[in-house]
Amino acid sequence: MTWSAGAAVPAVAAALLILAQITYPLTAGSARDGVIAAIVVLSALTALAHAWVTRGPRYAAGLLVIVSGIGLVAEIVGTATGFPFGCYHYAHRLGPELADVPLLVPLAWTGGLYPVWIAAGLVCSRSRLRIPLTALGAVGWDLFLDPQMVAAGQWSWCAPRPGPPGTDIPYTNYLGWFAVALLMAALLTLLDRVLARPAASPTVPVLVLLWTWLGSALAHAVFLGLPASAGYGFLGLGIVGIPLLWTLVRTRHGISATVRR
Repeated sequence: MTWSAGAAVPAVAAALLILAQITYPLTAGSARDGVIAAIVVLSALTALAHAWVTRGPRYAAGLLVIVSGIGLVAEIVGTATGFPFGCYHYAHRLGPELADVPLLVPLAWTGGLYPVWIAAGLVCSRSRLRIPLTALGAVGWDLFLDPQMVAAGQWSWCAPRPGPPGTDIPYTNYLGWFAVALLMAALLTLLDRVLARPAASPTVPVLVLLWTWLGSALAHAVFLGLPASAGYGFLGLGIVGIPLLWTLVRTRHGISATVRR
């Protein structure tokens, strides 16, 4: 990949994202709310910038419409009806909202799902495997995200039980995440086919995925006092992370390997 000024944007955004995440345990209250907002914006910017640079503006727009669009609809329906995640409510601390859903939330879907989608493409060459692996990876990511945000008071669950021991998150949440992410991944597969283009370097999203997986496990276990979610998230996102590491080592191309179609 030729690192023009434009191509450097995803790398710079990813570096700023990591720095913002490092500051998270050092903040509290309204300052932490600001850090959360910065993390969400930077994660979405990293994903969209990488999609734009490697696949073009139409692909980046499609990514945003599919993932953030479906994410917003799912969150609006979810907060209003309890389906598909279960009954929950936002604390109205994350800025502008639509139908009681902070607009940062659908951006978080894009920032979080895209690295999983790219990593799953490196691991699985066939769509019928890549789609469910992406959905499982999204659930693994939320095994970190939901306990962390509930502990930070960003949203709460009406009935957190039954759920994984040591957390206040119901199992219905993760079933809902799997279903929604499955739909997103299926539509991203169609987007790939419609806007076919030579594969490009997945370096940035792969690094973000590995940082999210290993960095979150460390942060939850050591800095945030969330040992249960540290273990669940490590194992859950490891469904993608472990075969990704194996694929990178086996191909001997490291993170410069190209996504297989």
